[in-house]
Amino acid sequence: MTYQDTLNWMFSQLPMYQRQGKTAFKNDLSNTLKLAEYLNFPEQHFKSIHVAGTNGKGSTSHMLASVLMEAGYKVGLYTSPHLKDFRERIKINGKPVSKQFVINFIKRNKVFFENQSLSFFEMTVGMAFDYFSNQQIDIAVIEVGLGGRLDSTNIITPEVSVITNIGLDHTQFLGDTLEKIAFEKAGIIKPKVPVVIGETQTETTPVFRDVAKKNASKITFADQEVTDVFKSDLQGSYQSKNIITVLQTIKELQQKGYKISKKQIQDGLLHVVKNTGLLGRWQQIHSNPKVICDTAHNKDGLTYVMKQVSEEDFETLHIVFGVVNDKDLVSIMHLLPKKAIYYFCKPNIPRGLEAHILKDDMNTYGFQGDAYHSVNEAYKEALSRANTNDFIFVGGSTFVVAEII
Repeated sequence: MTYQDTLNWMFSQLPMYQRQGKTAFKNDLSNTLKLAEYLNFPEQHFKSIHVAGTNGKGSTSHMLASVLMEAGYKVGLYTSPHLKDFRERIKINGKPVSKQFVINFIKRNKVFFENQSLSFFEMTVGMAFDYFSNQQIDIAVIEVGLGGRLDSTNIITPEVSVITNIGLDHTQFLGDTLEKIAFEKAGIIKPKVPVVIGETQTETTPVFRDVAKKNASKITFADQEVTDVFKSDLQGSYQSKNIITVLQTIKELQQKGYKISKKQIQDGLLHVVKNTGLLGRWQQIHSNPKVICDTAHNKDGLTYVMKQVSEEDFETLHIVFGVVNDKDLVSIMHLLPKKAIYYFCKPNIPRGLEAHILKDDMNTYGFQGDAYHSVNEAYKEALSRANTNDFIFVGGSTFVVAEII
């Protein structure tokens, strides 16, 4: 099998939540535990940091990896979803896993995967853990895929558990209140392992404190502890919250004996993109007109991003916008500016919402724009219609951004 053959098999034969939706969701860890045993428990052969949260967990994970790299550690990084290439999910010191490793891992274990009916995500987590174990890394930063308690990554015992924040997202899986979602995220808290909470929230604080107490785990709230100000090359204004979370997590690591200097923290935060290859976070992809893309796609994320859009200086605002078909549009519509020209499009995945349906729904609520056959067509039309002093925003879905950058 070639690399492309391997990917085609992974994507077509096995369910994957990001493409397929609810039918890919598993409600227990039994498959992951069977896979870990089959692979000889690779997750026990390296140290780790576990990162969960509704928003910011990807940026936080990349920041942590960058700081640890600057401190001289050999750092694994597992994140999801990918934007351009599957191998973005699994990196060591910023370098993606080789195509040959992906091919060989699937080829070697394909019969087991089929017999156990493993999901795409379970299989990919196993691949990452096996790779990190084989490469004898010093530490891995592991981003939760969905939730926490039942997520396939939740078989590790990390040095520190991190929960960035809690918002109403994936409510069909995690619950319809902040308290219920917090309980699912709190599932990554392990006995006597310190946990860092990024944001203090009235509804979720008692949940986190209760779970931490039951696990005899030290709990700190980063926004109550950190007073230092550090800058990052990640430009979104919302990154300030993630930086605070990273700084508190680094403090916990330092207390465990990790050697990380202030300069290494500064350099790590300033070189996240260079060190890790992170894409799609308030990323500028064109000038005159200025074009920004961002992967924010839920209420909390879009709140911050649209606030930053409003602070830009422009004559006319153009928004290339697409969503998935299980998105609760009503919950985010009030965040979107009506004084803009919209270019409605469908991300090229089965789960994408048809552009004409999106257009009709949005038009009903007073948003003006046309539907296009593809993300690229919508983007090209926005570029052709925009003047040099205009501003173009591309977003609504991770998958829309993936087709542009």
